[in-house]
Amino acid sequence: MPETSVGAGEQRAKLAIIGIRYDENSSFTKGAADAPPQIRAALRSDAWNLTSENGTDLSDDSIFFDAGDIEPVAGSDMLTLIENSIYTLIGDGLAPISLGGDHSITHPIVRAFARKYKDLSILHFDAHPDIYDSYQGNRNSHASPFARIMEQKLVKRLVQVGVRTVTADQREQVRKFGVESIEMRNVTPDLQLEFDSPVYISFDVDALDPAFAPGVSHREPGGLSTRQAIDLIQRLKGKVVGADIVEFNPRMDPLHVTGTVCAKLFKEIAARMLE
Repeated sequence: MPETSVGAGEQRAKLAIIGIRYDENSSFTKGAADAPPQIRAALRSDAWNLTSENGTDLSDDSIFFDAGDIEPVAGSDMLTLIENSIYTLIGDGLAPISLGGDHSITHPIVRAFARKYKDLSILHFDAHPDIYDSYQGNRNSHASPFARIMEQKLVKRLVQVGVRTVTADQREQVRKFGVESIEMRNVTPDLQLEFDSPVYISFDVDALDPAFAPGVSHREPGGLSTRQAIDLIQRLKGKVVGADIVEFNPRMDPLHVTGTVCAKLFKEIAARMLE
């Protein structure tokens, strides 16, 4: 997937890919900032092709505009930079897929989407609810983005799938904000996810069982298989307008398995966005 430009007289790209090399809000170990180039390398690998399971060919330069990577800057300036960068892409008529980075990047991304979509919903795949009011004294922690999103009323629905470790504090937050939590123990083969408003997908890679995606900082056994996750995305009813793939940590992925899984998820989410 080479970088492309969108210029006068050219066929306009539909989607944008942007890397966000930021993991300063990770609570346990750093490394997620290294993920975007690893996912891009997996996408470009000659080991496979860029055709999704429904037959969508993603290799054409007219489909994607590659916006490159956002490099980290200090403090709250990074959140503003992320929001403005994403909003610029949306304003150019593109649907961004963001490659993180830790999960804290989702809050400013959703702020950008909410400026266009007043009735936005989120489909959030994760082992954790990431809805602490504050974690380790940090209100911008990667464990807190959905607390910020919900308290700022940026979305009308938050649906979480695959959660399997919820503290009492987070369970109270889920209740307080009316989050629709489909915990892993309640995921069934016939689960159907339906939305009547634009949908943003936030995919934390630790939603998957570590047997499928070991390259994460917070491994939690008992998660989704790659197949289950793809099936849920493919069966989803609703218009997908954007997405992120976050919390892949290449330093925890010595066999280079998880980058390929992220690339697979990227292909299937992108194909779903183009439907």
